[in-house]
Amino acid sequence: MEDHIETPATLPNRGETLDDPVRFKAMLPPGTRLIGIDAGTKTLGLALSDLTRMIASPLETIRRTKFKHDAARLLALIEEHKISGLVLGLPANLDGSEGPRAQSTRQLARNLNVLTPLPILLWDERLTTAEAERMLIGADASRKRRGEVIDKLAATLILQGALDRMRLLH
Repeated sequence: MEDHIETPATLPNRGETLDDPVRFKAMLPPGTRLIGIDAGTKTLGLALSDLTRMIASPLETIRRTKFKHDAARLLALIEEHKISGLVLGLPANLDGSEGPRAQSTRQLARNLNVLTPLPILLWDERLTTAEAERMLIGADASRKRRGEVIDKLAATLILQGALDRMRLLH
């Protein structure tokens, strides 16, 4: 008898990574939430949509350790909030090219695709962290406070951008 080797194509419940918001939206059941992710080297900033997918709110910041532990926390939140899709910020360079951080983000998406059947939308996140920093400075947040919330605020901006774009789609 031959041994069966699991290849990514034969794994059950494999999710799909998309860069097309039209296809992504078509895969989502109505009345379900999304999670937005700002994937940094040290943290995963998370945001949560409401059930109507109109408003994104900061959710949590996961301090990155090992992928297995980070993914376990993310999967627990997916289960808890009955999530139907993920919006992952893709840190492209200002000229649109992709460097090491974008490649790392694409690898994160591939790793998550193995663990969950949920679709993942890659969303251009250029300047969202800078925008989040400006918002926090404008709100007179201390440096310490900015450090505590910037990642989940960036995730909120990523998710809100995707929600706004999907709302314009028919």
